Amino acid sequence: MSSLLRSRTTRRHLPHCLQESTEGLSPTCRETFFRKGQRNSSQLYIVLLVGNYLVKSLPERIFRKLPKSFSRCEIPACGHLNQLEYEARTGRTCKPPPQSSRRKNFEFEPLSTTALILEDRPSNLPAKSVEEALRHRQEYDEMVAEAKKREIKEAHKRKKIMKERFKQEENIASAMVIWINEILPNWEVMRSTRRVRELWWQGLPPSVRGKVWSLAVGNELNITPELYEIFLSRAKERWKSFSETNSENDVEGVSVADREASLELIKLDISRTFPSLYIFQKGGPYHDVLHSILGAYACYRPDVGYVQGMSFIAAVLILNLEEADAFIAFANLLNKPCQLAFFRVDHSMMLRYFATFEVFFEENLSKLFLHFKSYSLTPDIYLIDWIFTLYSKSLPLDLACRVWDVFCRDGEEFLFRTGLGILRLYEDILLQMDFIHIAQFLTKLPEDITSEKLFTCIAAIQMQNSTKKWTQVFASVMKDIKEGDKNNSPALKS
Repeated sequence: MSSLLRSRTTRRHLPHCLQESTEGLSPTCRETFFRKGQRNSSQLYIVLLVGNYLVKSLPERIFRKLPKSFSRCEIPACGHLNQLEYEARTGRTCKPPPQSSRRKNFEFEPLSTTALILEDRPSNLPAKSVEEALRHRQEYDEMVAEAKKREIKEAHKRKKIMKERFKQEENIASAMVIWINEILPNWEVMRSTRRVRELWWQGLPPSVRGKVWSLAVGNELNITPELYEIFLSRAKERWKSFSETNSENDVEGVSVADREASLELIKLDISRTFPSLYIFQKGGPYHDVLHSILGAYACYRPDVGYVQGMSFIAAVLILNLEEADAFIAFANLLNKPCQLAFFRVDHSMMLRYFATFEVFFEENLSKLFLHFKSYSLTPDIYLIDWIFTLYSKSLPLDLACRVWDVFCRDGEEFLFRTGLGILRLYEDILLQMDFIHIAQFLTKLPEDITSEKLFTCIAAIQMQNSTKKWTQVFASVMKDIKEGDKNNSPALKS
């Protein structure tokens, strides 16, 4: 109560002009001024005058429209006696500040801080000299010219990309006609011809990709859509039983804990499968389809079960095939010797693949091979992730699909040839790196990698060693592997 009385008393003792000059201030600032009533009121008045003057002199073009509480204030309309009292005490007359000499008419409206260099200084600061104004104009013109150059360069780049894209679409359209009308109706006869192989290398049209993959992978396991439905219903029953009770101790020789762990791993991996597409995550259009295929496969091959990385392979197949056809291709693809060795973690076979890879690595990229050897960087550090997901996790999706195209044509050999192509593409960069940086770089490849550059490097890789091809080298290499040598690779010791 006493503080409120002091505030009111203080305000009554302030000059009328001082009371008016505080009206534009916030309540907190005004109350602070009123509580300082012990000070000389004329000193407070001077402070407000200076504040009003500074606010008035702020560049209009920077602040544009000011809030009401900070609007431009004129000198308080004080009474004649109060003005004489102020002038007598300070020895100065109360004059309004001079008008700004800044430019009123612009040929353009500044769109960024770049144009502020052309602004005149506030009136309370020295004006620019002619030389300085000319220099600022020159600097501004240079900045505008540089911005135009960048814009023109980016426009040319976009135009080039669009031109290449249109050309690619035309090639795909013409190739699609050939595949549909000539190749697919005569598949067995034409699949191995030189013309088809060359057309295959250029990439399959998306409209026929799934069909060609299915034909190339085959169906040695004789899986039918009806068989898929049987294992899918079995998987759904187990999901339901596992969610309701954990009383069972063993189902078909596999512990409940192992199966639960496999189901949890499927659920976790699905959420991490092509997350940027938002189609396989929960609520996405292909979430249930991917979950069904992986669950059905875990029941179809309990000896293999679910292994991390399978979700990416199944997802790529789902994008190109119907659900049942995707499961058939998935099961047959994982039944290939290379995939089976990796997904069953057959150490002996995996070491053989790594050793064969190193033979061609040394043959094609001897300098990089010795660099890796100097750091004891073995192929398993980077190849395992590439092989497990068939490059679908490491490469952009469209590029990974083109790798799959030729993989379906050439088999497992092309997977390792692609690995050597990647190493060749980034050879100069990798030669400047140490162990840690090489491992990190190969684990997460640059996103701007293009199919043209990669396939040019892949084509330069010769998969022949002293007249021996991949299959011959693989058959003869590592014949003297002993049981004790299985854990030589650091990644396989676990």
